[in-house]
Amino acid sequence: MDKLRMGVLGCSRHYELRVALPLRSSLLVEPYAVASRNEAKAKEFADKLDFPKAYGAYGDLLADPAVDFVYIPLPNHLHLEYIKKTADAGKPVLCEKPICLNAKEAAEAAAYCQSRNVPLMEAFMYRFHPQWVRAKEIVVAGEIGELLAVHGHFSYSNKDGNNIRNRADAGGGAIYDIGCYTASSARYLFGREPARVTSTLIRDPSFKTDILVSAILDFGEGRTATFTIGTQMHPGQRVDAVGSDGSLSIEVPFNMYPDVPGKVTVSTGVGRRLIETEIADQYLLEFDAYAGSIIQQREAPTPVSDAIANMAVLDALFKSAASGAWETVQKY
Repeated sequence: MDKLRMGVLGCSRHYELRVALPLRSSLLVEPYAVASRNEAKAKEFADKLDFPKAYGAYGDLLADPAVDFVYIPLPNHLHLEYIKKTADAGKPVLCEKPICLNAKEAAEAAAYCQSRNVPLMEAFMYRFHPQWVRAKEIVVAGEIGELLAVHGHFSYSNKDGNNIRNRADAGGGAIYDIGCYTASSARYLFGREPARVTSTLIRDPSFKTDILVSAILDFGEGRTATFTIGTQMHPGQRVDAVGSDGSLSIEVPFNMYPDVPGKVTVSTGVGRRLIETEIADQYLLEFDAYAGSIIQQREAPTPVSDAIANMAVLDALFKSAASGAWETVQKY
């Protein structure tokens, strides 16, 4: 089977650090073209990471008939614009999280792609890792009883004012960058949407981005998810799920290493055990799963409706932080 030729918009450091190497092992994806607004930068990036084509304008890449699908790791505020432009070019879209800046934009992006019969998926890589697949199986099977609470923590320390994650005008900040994970993972384990949320938020006095956020998501019937995220905090990450008959914990839930087993600790009345899942690269799994859905002409493995629902939660978190009250999660 011929590989799908992928175009990448932007010389992404994220792509270079986490995606480029695993894709060398892909049987479905060929990194084919990269585009930057700086042609010299695009050529340097292409030479370094073995892209046959380099373009000095995003539109030139989108116009290339050899590009089979497009990966968008651009700054968050550019996602909607280039999802639409990619759809206009008739090419499937894999867009980095968060898919847009709010649920209204996400719904607009989904409708736009649907009107042009173009697949669209948000790039949440963690769901493809075997440790999350196993954790979800355990919850669904009822091994820890009724799921009652999910607790998440995700943080890092970045005080560089030039970093895109610290630019409010580009969609920076903790909720967009890492809160999307803690909200998404809680929704994934519960298998439903929260009805309302409440949150507290602190902004950096210079950057104006949110740097410390704590939240409660109300999933009904007393079931909640809580999390704290920070961008100027000691680095760490963890997810714990507690049920009526047991609990599970994922040691490295999001930035999982590609060369060691995943670790899920499960405690029940029978005892406590450590499950080590197979060694896997979640980015390779994600890109191959999306490429496979294009080849087989089936729905994207993570439907775009999930992206819209997650953005609705983030919207409510921002609204609650401003109002100081519980805010309803809107449905789209």
